[in-house]
Amino acid sequence: MSNQTNNKKFKIDEQSILDLKVDQSKFISFIRSSDEKTLVSLLSRLGRLNSSNQNLVPHLIELLRHRSVSVRVAAAHNLGKFGDDSLLPALAPFVMPDQSTDVRREIVSAIGRMRSLLAVELLTDVLQDEDPKVILQAIRGLLVFKKNPEVMQVLRPLTTHPNEEIKRILLPMFDVTNRNNTEVRKDVAPASFMTNVVVKGDVLQTLKEVPDEEVHLTFTSPPYYNARDYSIYRSYGEYLEFLKEVFEGVHRVTREGRFLIVNTSPVIVARFSRSHASRRYPIPFDIHAFMASIGWEYIDDIIWLKPEASVKNRNAGFLQHRKPLGYKPNTVTEMLMVYRKKTDRLIDWNMKQYDESTIEQSLIPDGFETSNVWKIDPKFNKIHSAVFPVELCEKVISYYSFKGDLVFDPFAGSGTLGKAALGLGRVFFLTEMNEQYFDLMRTSLSVENKLFDNSAYKPARFVGIDEFKRLRLGNAEG
Repeated sequence: MSNQTNNKKFKIDEQSILDLKVDQSKFISFIRSSDEKTLVSLLSRLGRLNSSNQNLVPHLIELLRHRSVSVRVAAAHNLGKFGDDSLLPALAPFVMPDQSTDVRREIVSAIGRMRSLLAVELLTDVLQDEDPKVILQAIRGLLVFKKNPEVMQVLRPLTTHPNEEIKRILLPMFDVTNRNNTEVRKDVAPASFMTNVVVKGDVLQTLKEVPDEEVHLTFTSPPYYNARDYSIYRSYGEYLEFLKEVFEGVHRVTREGRFLIVNTSPVIVARFSRSHASRRYPIPFDIHAFMASIGWEYIDDIIWLKPEASVKNRNAGFLQHRKPLGYKPNTVTEMLMVYRKKTDRLIDWNMKQYDESTIEQSLIPDGFETSNVWKIDPKFNKIHSAVFPVELCEKVISYYSFKGDLVFDPFAGSGTLGKAALGLGRVFFLTEMNEQYFDLMRTSLSVENKLFDNSAYKPARFVGIDEFKRLRLGNAEG
């Protein structure tokens, strides 16, 4: 009854909060009479605090002993608003003993917000914490003094820390080779010898002829492992090694901070006989294992969802016997794995390379996908058995490139990516070694090229590797 009566006296509205901030006795009464939820609500709405609210400090310090993690976090957050290094002695005893990562992190944040050299010793001690999130918060506080050689000397050993995020933050600061690489590229436009070009030949050989950092976006679907006549490999290991080599090449030719989207799915290899089981290879997951080592940073996974009627029926046998262990779902999804070429720069850096007109023309209209599940019907072709739907390509191109950008498909197939690129004001670079598919693109993309007024770029060109070399050399000489 007492708590309810007292709480009624303190409505958590703007005026009540102002009163509590200046009246120490009211603040104490509120703390003592409030339940956890009410207390957290107040602490989250205290707003700005400064020297005129110093009367609250000892009570906020006392709340660091509260049984509720949420209350302790909120109290620490408010103490950080003061930015007063005189609070260091009071906060220090609470950093390491607290069992909650969130509380320790918030206390370290409060210490870092003091931006005081007096806090360096305590922040350095926190670098021994077991939780990387707490260590990262301490690093953030120390980096305020990154011009101080002694502070940087403290941070240097953490470049070998086992946590990948800690290394990602600190390694570039000690990497002399990248220290002067701060200028924004001015040559946003793609090289003219690569625009609207389809190369017939082995993708690995073709990639050797492409200069570094020419491609803005790559969207591709690698050949399925031994599932088509055009994708036969001696072993699954050989298949993965081939893909690794391709994506290493793609990484080299991709501009800093730009994207690679790989569409793939597990594939079933038919069984040897009725007395043997079929084998399903988890291609997306095995690809991911080596992508990070190449230098691709994982960003997102997008699920391409197809109508069930459009896929092969795998559960016909199960429908008859309904026995456990025999269940096999119909595979109605493929996965678009979104990677970004690893960089210390934010996405904003890439955006700022474009003028306002290009950005305005590239804005994505209403109706864009809001989740990572895209419902798109597959497409079928008499010549190519696994074609990209144009809608899928259009979404990827719109979301991950600007107008005028060069989009690349190293396994071009029927050339759907090129068709979508032209329609969206981009240019394409495609490679394909299958002569039948190459001829199909020669017909379809030549027609598409005439449909879209893309006069700023050359019409589609269809060349072999030797001719592509000559185009490159001619561009270099020009």
